[in-house]
Amino acid sequence: MKIHILGIGGTFMAGLAVLAKQLGFEVSGSDEKVYPPMSTQLQDQAILLKEGYQIQHLKPSPDCVVIGNVIRRDNPVVEYILNEKLNFISGPQWLYETILKKKRVIAISGTHGKTTTSSLVAHIFEQAGLNPGFLIGGIPENFGISARITESPFFIIEADEYDSAFFDKRPKFMHYYPESLIINNIEFDHADVFSDLESIQTQFHYLVRTVPSKGCIVVPAKEKVVDEVLARGCWTPNISFGLCLGDWQAKKMNEEGSQFHVFYKNQFYGEVNWNLIGMHNVKNALAALAVAEYLGISKNKVLEALHSFRNVKRRLEVKGVERGITVYDDFAHHPTAIETTLSGLRARIGEQRLIVLLELGSYSMKAGVHKDSLIPALAQANEIYFLRPSKKMWDIETSVNQLNVPHAIFNSVEEMISTILPRLRSQDHVVAMSNSAFEDVHEKLLLALRSGASKVVIG
Repeated sequence: MKIHILGIGGTFMAGLAVLAKQLGFEVSGSDEKVYPPMSTQLQDQAILLKEGYQIQHLKPSPDCVVIGNVIRRDNPVVEYILNEKLNFISGPQWLYETILKKKRVIAISGTHGKTTTSSLVAHIFEQAGLNPGFLIGGIPENFGISARITESPFFIIEADEYDSAFFDKRPKFMHYYPESLIINNIEFDHADVFSDLESIQTQFHYLVRTVPSKGCIVVPAKEKVVDEVLARGCWTPNISFGLCLGDWQAKKMNEEGSQFHVFYKNQFYGEVNWNLIGMHNVKNALAALAVAEYLGISKNKVLEALHSFRNVKRRLEVKGVERGITVYDDFAHHPTAIETTLSGLRARIGEQRLIVLLELGSYSMKAGVHKDSLIPALAQANEIYFLRPSKKMWDIETSVNQLNVPHAIFNSVEEMISTILPRLRSQDHVVAMSNSAFEDVHEKLLLALRSGASKVVIG
């Protein structure tokens, strides 16, 4: 069976392509922009990529076209599909009908931490010998691939609240029908789909309605927005987690959060030493641990898995160190994620300089939805540089000029790099933050440092 995937470059659709390939489908796909790590994964899987959205990509007609939510109704390819009556389906619906309805689904939802927590759950299940299937919105380094299908009854899915397709405006997660559900947190985001926080809460309420009473829902303790969702109705046992509240708690043993003690109902459970930093990742660990313990995985297996866990690509990923300068790539694109990531890194590096390169890539950022919380989220940085978005809907300059550290807005990555290079010093940490490719700014910066194109101060 031949399927063609429109929008194959997205993390969800790229993972779906891998699953289809593993199931024996003949898979091709098209997109306007495909960049690492998903472009590399698709190439490694020998999945045919076609550039742009063109009608000839659908000739001869595939048996089915799987349409991603990036595709708009006015796309000429959509008009062709509708006019020619080609078979089409949304990615989440294809996933459910093809795979999930036969599985025990563990869904990880929330505004932040979905990818890391999903990867943690998958790694714990793998280390316990359960060989789970999964689809994750990033590439977990323990697996080296974002999706796989196995004979295991368990399937772990990153459950996104974003819409499914131009013809199905329900969140993706409404297609998954999980037996076990993690809700990490709920904040306002995706302003192109949701009008306010309450509209997002409503969708999470609908998700809660789909979880069976024999399952479990893992939630943060005493978090008002999540509590309001559960108060609308919940028919499934809850397990809570938090740093100081809840069934599962953690006490950090160092400032950066790479060592902590875990407690279950006020009884010591175990100690975790791992490579991740930041209290947000400690919470991710508690959520993953809670669902694993509920499903019967032993304490020893859980702790061993946490100790051996490696993070996800583009989650504060070290891209290289040149001339004493460490360059990171990070996917953070919401003020909360930016603040927690930078706070964790600050705890690790101490007084060393932290330089942030920021691309306002998401619709919510471009629209100025988070303009009031963006500047406070950058408080840990010593210098901050922005790439000017091609389309902006708010006065970026006025907000950025509130910063009391060196800062600037650039029209191109090349201009950004040429300006900051002479300012860099040995022992600096440079974090590129974006939910898109950011024009490979980290690689270009490392290349410039490697070639000696800057006057880097040593010491």
